[in-house]
Order: sequence, then C-alpha cells, then structure tokens
Amino acid sequence: RGVGDDNQDQAAQFDSWSDHLIAALCEQYGALRSPAASSSSSPSVKPKQQPAGWKSQNEFRRQKRKEKAAANGEDTEEAMWTAEDQMNEIVLELDQGDDSDDEDNRPKKQDSGVVDVEDIGVVMKESEAAALSREMVTPLQRKALTKEGYKIIGTHSAVKLCRWTKHQLRGRGGCYKHTFYGITSYQCMETTPSLACANKCVFCWRHHKNPVGREWRWKTDDAKELVEGAISRHQTMIKEVKGLPGLIQSRWEEAFTVRHCALSLVGEPIMYPHINEFCRELHAREISSFLVTNAQFPEKIAALEPITQLYVSVDAATKDSLKAIDRPLFKDFWERFLSCLTQLKAKGQRTVYRMTLVKEHNMKELDNYVELIHLGEPDLIEIKAVTYCGKSDASDLTMQNVPYHQEVRDFCELLCAKLGGGYELATEHAHSNCVLVAKTKFKIDGHWHTWIDYDKFHTLIQAYVCSCDGTPFTTMDYIAPTPAWAVYNAPEAGFDPIETRFRRTKEGKVVEIEYTATDSGCG
Repeated sequence: RGVGDDNQDQAAQFDSWSDHLIAALCEQYGALRSPAASSSSSPSVKPKQQPAGWKSQNEFRRQKRKEKAAANGEDTEEAMWTAEDQMNEIVLELDQGDDSDDEDNRPKKQDSGVVDVEDIGVVMKESEAAALSREMVTPLQRKALTKEGYKIIGTHSAVKLCRWTKHQLRGRGGCYKHTFYGITSYQCMETTPSLACANKCVFCWRHHKNPVGREWRWKTDDAKELVEGAISRHQTMIKEVKGLPGLIQSRWEEAFTVRHCALSLVGEPIMYPHINEFCRELHAREISSFLVTNAQFPEKIAALEPITQLYVSVDAATKDSLKAIDRPLFKDFWERFLSCLTQLKAKGQRTVYRMTLVKEHNMKELDNYVELIHLGEPDLIEIKAVTYCGKSDASDLTMQNVPYHQEVRDFCELLCAKLGGGYELATEHAHSNCVLVAKTKFKIDGHWHTWIDYDKFHTLIQAYVCSCDGTPFTTMDYIAPTPAWAVYNAPEAGFDPIETRFRRTKEGKVVEIEYTATDSGCG
C-alpha cells in the first residue's frame, strides 16, 4: 500500500510499522497471561539452564522499565508488560522448548495462547490458507485499471476492447495478427486470467498498475466462470460501440461471436493455476488461443496443453540487457528465461518468439539473438518496434527509443543473414512496425503458409481432448496460405485491400486514402 513520500520521517514510519507488526503477531498467536501465570504453567516446558545472574533481553528491559517507573512514582507492575514483551516471550518460550522426542515432554499449547514448536506447521498452513483467500486486485488497483477501460472479471482477471477490433468494425484495417495469421480482428477478444506479472518491463503500456508476484498466492477463480465472464463483458463492450461513426452493421453483428482470444492483455497468463482448463473452455467454444508468456515459468510451459499458438517474449539477448529491460522479480531470471526457450522447442504446436526492439537498448545484440533462436527453434519470430505509450514515472523511454519501420526491416534482414538459412522474411504489417520471420518449411512451392486453418485446428484439438492418450498433431497440420498482400515487400505492406485506409493530415483531419490496384494480385 502506498505511504506517500517514503523518504520522509522514516523513523516514524518504522515505529508505526513495527507496532502494527507486533500487534498482528500477538493477535495471531494469542495474548500471553501475566508473567506470574506463565511461570506456573505446565511443567512439561523445561527452560534451558542459564548461567547465574543471566537475564534474557526481555527480563533486562522489563527490569529497567520497572526501575524507571519506581523513580517516577508510577505503578511498577503496569510498567513491566508490553505488547512487544508478549511477542518476545513467545519467541523465548519456543526457543526454550525441550528437544526430547518423547511425546509427553514436547511443549504443548498453553491456555495462555502460546503456540508450541509442533504447532507452528499448523499455524503456517492456516496462514497460507488465509493468504490464498486474499484477492489479487486491491481496491486501488481495481479503480486504476477500471479507469483505463479494463473490465475486471472475478478477483484476478480482466478483458478490454482492442483498438484494432474497433478499427476493423469500421472497415479501417485489421491488426498484425490478421495480416500474419488470418484472424478476424473484430471477432478477437483480448483478455488475461492473471493480472499479476513477474516482470516490470520498461515498455509495458499498462504503466505497472497491475500486481506483481513470483508465485500464485491469491484466491483462485473457476476457469469456466472466467471464460464466461470475459465473453459476457466483451459482448457488453461491443454493444457500447454501436454508435461508432462508420460502423459496418454486419461486422458488428458478427462481433458478438468471439472466434479468437489473445491472452496478452496484461500480466502473466500462464501463472493462473488452471490455465489448461481455461484454454480448454476457449477451444470448446471454438475460440482460438494465442497465449503470450514472459519466459519466467518453464515448468508452466512444460505442463501446457496444446493451444493454437504459444508466444515467448524475447525482449533482450543478454543477461544484463534483459535485466535492464524486463526488470524481472526472480533472481535466477536468466536461467528461467533460457529454460523457457528450451521447453518451447519441445512443444508440438506453433511457437513464436516475440521480440520488441528498443533503440539504444537491445538492437545491437544480433549474434546473441541468433544463439537464442537456435536454442528454442521457434516456428515464427515476430519482430516489432516498441510502442511509446507516453511519459510514465515507471519508465524513461521516449520517442527516441522507437525505431522506424525501415530500421525494423533492416534488423530483420541482418538477423536472417546471420541465421544462415532455415528462416526467411515472410510477412509484414507496416502500420504496427512489425515483421514476421518464419521457418522455410512454411514456404511451400514458393508460397508462404503462415495463416491458420482455424476450423482444422478445432477439429484437431477436439480429437486431442476426446482421445484417451491425446491424439498428437503438429504445426503443419493446420496451416493455410498467406495472401499476396500480406507477404514481405508487397506494395500493400500488410494492409488488407478490402479495408479502407485513412490518414490524419497535418491539420488534424482524418481523410480516406484512395486504394490503387497493384501487381501483387490484390487489385
């Protein structure tokens, strides 16, 4: 919780914190009775023998207070016992317990409320259970996220309407996934089952208003309820855009049927304990799954069941630059990162490296990127310029850190050359400053097949779910041809010609750009 300027009056803040800590611990373990009552407690507690004249810190402090109270003419008995003494006495009582294995000689929980050694495990479990019943999102975080347009689902999930959904509803173009993989942008739902993340990336467009954590320690919502809640709130947001200027009625009606789900809204989706059940619920509704992970949970990647497409964020190619850009919470972040890439190689379905280029940060590590690509052998590599999201106290990025699309293209061409074969430039979406590099196996008879046959995928995944041992299938079992307008170097630069392109003039007006047929076969 925020405490304002935590550099001011630190001594007072520490005193307040320690008082609350002592009170909370005393409340948890129970208040002690008076020292006299404690001394007459069960004889099974055998204090350790101490040298003559020895006094514990507790006894010494109480004696000093008693002497001071007597000098001031105050009640010496009242001055002898404080809440801090109670907590210290608990520690002392635990420390003086007999080490004997004899059941009869073990310290027992006294009527005073003192917790003995053998009860600590029970207390810890109760404490863990209490933590797991705590909601992830605090009221302050909920308010901040809601203000930015997020619809909170349950206690740890959210959904938000993507701007590309609104663009394509108006016939103004689809997102890069439409160009690269053939999704219908106006039927795509962007959500997350975990608002928490294990990184605090400098380019995160959420400005770190979401929680962070290295493990799941919150109340867990049911996967089916989350999927139903996400779809319901997404449909509500679709209703709200009905009055949008230029809205295409037929697309608006189709938008209520969600066909794709981008699990990349915010946070770390794979942290959610029931991520497999969540994806199964999507697939049961014939909704494709695009899951993005920040490469800090290799065991989760290993346990993940087949999905439509699995992304791993590769935000830097060296340990130092990854630490500077992703600002991970784990101390062993680099080892976890490399392990995630190794696990990715073992997956049978479509795998993607998502690389975000930040000028002056991670664009000079080509040789290191080559090593990482050979480690995980992803099917596809998305290389995108960082998106500047305005000034933020959480990041010092400026527009100077955003590469131009030509700089992204140059980087991709150099990368493919250094890879020495096996990968080629496949498609691009200039509006998003994004290029797709693909394995050459997707280029069949000279034509790229980076698009996805979604009907075929759903047939395959249902067979996998229904079979006892999981009917295996691979990336190449559900590919589809990439249209000519989407391929790298096409004049359209990834803009679907059935859409209408608009540009903003210097005067601030939005005007339509007339489309001209080209030799790419899209006219």
